[in-house]
Parts: sequence; structure tokens; C-alpha cells
Amino acid sequence: MPVSTEHPHSVSKLPMSAKVYINGKFFDPQDATISVFDHGLLYGDGIFEGLRIYNGKVFRLEQHIRRLYDSAKAIHLKIPLSPAEMTDACVESVKQSGYTDGYIRLVVTRGAGTLGLGPERTENPQTIIIVDKIKLYPQEFYDNGLEIITASTIRNHPGALSPQIKSLNYLNNIMAKIEASKAGCLEALMLNHKGEVAECTADNIFIVRNGNLLTPPTDAGILEGVTREVVLELAKDGGIPAFEKTLTRHDVYVADECFMTGTAAEVIGVVKVDDREIGDGKPGPITRKLKSLFQQLTMG
Repeated sequence: MPVSTEHPHSVSKLPMSAKVYINGKFFDPQDATISVFDHGLLYGDGIFEGLRIYNGKVFRLEQHIRRLYDSAKAIHLKIPLSPAEMTDACVESVKQSGYTDGYIRLVVTRGAGTLGLGPERTENPQTIIIVDKIKLYPQEFYDNGLEIITASTIRNHPGALSPQIKSLNYLNNIMAKIEASKAGCLEALMLNHKGEVAECTADNIFIVRNGNLLTPPTDAGILEGVTREVVLELAKDGGIPAFEKTLTRHDVYVADECFMTGTAAEVIGVVKVDDREIGDGKPGPITRKLKSLFQQLTMG
């Protein structure tokens, strides 16, 4: 599957025709199936990545592919494709979809097997690529900011499962998401086993205090998000002092600004946490600046 020569990770615009890639073949969504005995379904045994397409280019594709293979190595999962072949498959999937702006869900499962946990019971890992549109939050929340709560569900202990592995088992995050929904919010802040701020259910979190940009370090039990990395780069280039720092809920409550980052969420302000208003109750100037710089980068 050749990659466009127009840009390393670019795609040309085609008529819209949604297709799902499974193991080298493309299917209409209603025909895209895998075995009910796949251990990805039975036990959450597999990995995934979420990527964005902007102006026909897959954003930070190399970083996402590298993280996918790191996750696979960590769980002893042999991906049938090489990283170069996986890159080509992603680009070709976007071409097949016709989207120039959208979202890619890249999934690799352990494969079908007999009942029982053992990976040796499985064969033929499944590589699945879905390209679709995504809008995580309504536009009004990007304009005015989100209200979130702190979930009682804590992040999985990093000694049990590394947070750097994007596994198919997201029940920990889902339980916290349910708490947010029941509280009338769209997102929840999660603490780690030490009571420190970790991340939200699907996004990394940042605060601003006295002009400094602060975000939890990786040893707080967070996923080292690709968008998080981009925002830290943008802050450095934009002259905003940025630090990884252990944070508590108190730090969030007294912050001048707060925002979240993620592949699907991009950059979105948080204006209230646990009914405490952050700053003046509106997305602050550093949040707005970084959001603007991110948009310029992705649209450039």
C-alpha cells in the first residue's frame, strides 16, 4: 500500500466511502467482523491508538505507531505488520475513507482462541483500523470551558499495569466516566493510589499557577499523551514556563487556569472542578494561547 508522495502522512481527497481495515482487507462497516472468541473481546487482551487527521495529514503518526509497538512489546503481543507496513495501512485506510479531517482508531487484538486467559490459546492477532468523524465535546464547551468532578475511582496502580500501555481494558476509566455522567459532567479527574492528581478519564490535565504551566509527571501513573507532549513543546516555543510537577486537588482548586489535552479532545478549558470555580470561571489567557497555537499547528 503506497504512501502518498505529497506528504509523508498525507492523503488525497476521495469521495466519502467509509471502510474498515481488517488484516489487509477493506470492508463496509456492516461487514467488518471478528471472531467472538477473540481474546480482545473476551478479556480486553489487546492494544489501541487514537489518531487525528487534519487537512489530509495524519497528525504525529510516527509517535502513535511507536507507542503502539511499545505497548505490544510490553504485553508480549506480536503485531503481524512491521511499523512501516502499519504506517502504510493507516494512510491507505484514510484514503479509502475519503476523510481529510477525522479520527483513526487503530486496534490490535490477541486474536481468536479457546476459552481461558492464556495467550498461547490464541492465534492470528487482528489488526483493525477504523476511520470516522469525532467530536468529543460540543463547541460551547470549547468556547466556555468544562465543569468536571473528581472521581472516587482511582487510577490503576502503576505497579499492577503500566499506564503507558494503551490496552483494550478501559474499565477503570469507564467507571470514573460513569461517575462524571451521574454528576451531570462530561469528564472526571482521577487521582492515583497516593491521592495525587493523575489525569482525567481520557485526557491529560494541566493547570496554570502564577504564569507557570504545570502537569503531573509520568510517575503519577499517567499516560504520556501525544497531545500532552505537543502542548509542552508549544509552551516552550511560546515562552511559557512549563514543568512536570506532582499536583494535589488543592493545587487544582486554587489554579488560575486549568485545561485538558487529548487526541480526541485536543485542548479544552476546565472552568469548574468539584464545584470550585477555576480563575474567573472562563478559559484563561494561557489556555486560549495554547489552544490557538495547537490549532495553527494542526491546520498548517
